[in-house]
Amino acid sequence: MRLLHVIATLDPASGGPAAAVRSLIAFSPAEIHHEVVTLDDPAAPFLTALPAEIPIHALGPTRTTYGFNTRLIPWLTANRSRFDGALVNGLWQFCGLATWRALRGHTPYMVFPHGMLDPYFRRAFPLKHIKKWIYWLAAEFWILRAADRVLFTTAREARLARTSFYPARWSLQIVPYGASPPPGDPATYRSAWATAFPHLHGVRFLLFLGRIHRKKGCDLLIDAFLKAAPLDPALHLVVAGPTSPDAQRWRARLERRVAQAGLASRVHWTGPLYGDAKWGALHSCEAFLLPSHQENFGIAVAEALACARPVLLSDQVNIAPEIVREGGGRMAPDTVVGVLDLLKHWIALHPKEKQFMSLNAQRIFLTHFDMRANAAAILGLFPPAGTTSVSDDTLSTTPASALEQA
Repeated sequence: MRLLHVIATLDPASGGPAAAVRSLIAFSPAEIHHEVVTLDDPAAPFLTALPAEIPIHALGPTRTTYGFNTRLIPWLTANRSRFDGALVNGLWQFCGLATWRALRGHTPYMVFPHGMLDPYFRRAFPLKHIKKWIYWLAAEFWILRAADRVLFTTAREARLARTSFYPARWSLQIVPYGASPPPGDPATYRSAWATAFPHLHGVRFLLFLGRIHRKKGCDLLIDAFLKAAPLDPALHLVVAGPTSPDAQRWRARLERRVAQAGLASRVHWTGPLYGDAKWGALHSCEAFLLPSHQENFGIAVAEALACARPVLLSDQVNIAPEIVREGGGRMAPDTVVGVLDLLKHWIALHPKEKQFMSLNAQRIFLTHFDMRANAAAILGLFPPAGTTSVSDDTLSTTPASALEQA
């Protein structure tokens, strides 16, 4: 089977959609042949991260965040007969419109929203939501309506997605999802971490790993840590990840807040981490923190579990209830009080309790979030070569009762 991935960018800094494409390709069954069409600049260095045998058709660069590109629809139209299916990653981009225009009625396609239908965005950005609603009625609704399946990673995500816009009708499927496990030895990663950040070698720390963005609740984390710091004077906080241009000044204010509290020596901003340094941070931390106001899945959460690290999450992380239920972490409301409760609880835990949570964390990853198994399940949703649609005999939609229980 030949499968086409349609995505605006493969830049790792863009987050979940790019990571999903890389994982699906990395752990694909051998009988599936992948190609990627993207709006990246062909000279972008991160395009070399995919295996050399995977054809990447970079049609960019584009000059707008929407990603309009005059070459995409003609390319899709000319090449659609070569593929048995296509997977569109993300919403609100020209990629989805182009796929709908070029492939409907010819090549089956599915859409992976990656949390972009969460009602949080309606509350947080009301003016942008109005613009999106106009686009919804003109294009996005029809893109999803014509898709063979719209893929969601949890029943909660699927239920919330129907509350963001009206009308909301599509064929949905809840799929297993997760992260790629670290490919090497933990000791090697810890050594890489110590080499990259020698001043943190041997330091006990909690880790935030993600975009420095308001949605991620970084301000909650900083304020809560400043309050909890006296409870454990040897405990540090590492904040790792890229800072979006619109959050530069906000991050600077957070850093000033830390300095004014006299804790600059205990809060460390590393910038984005990749490869061995990222895995080293995950293997070296005591626990992983993500106090997001909205988190569809949280690839970094799954990566922390893969490294046997307990996770301390807000209750707005969609996979948090499952992790807490199985003993791999703890969750609290996405408020300063809630995050402070997470920190106080962690600090008060006995070392044996922390070790037990670590064992649970790794078990949860292997059971639920290992993309080595989950990638095959997702890719198995596409029709076999030579068919034109996903039949209900091959794939059933999720029953309404499952969504009501989410």
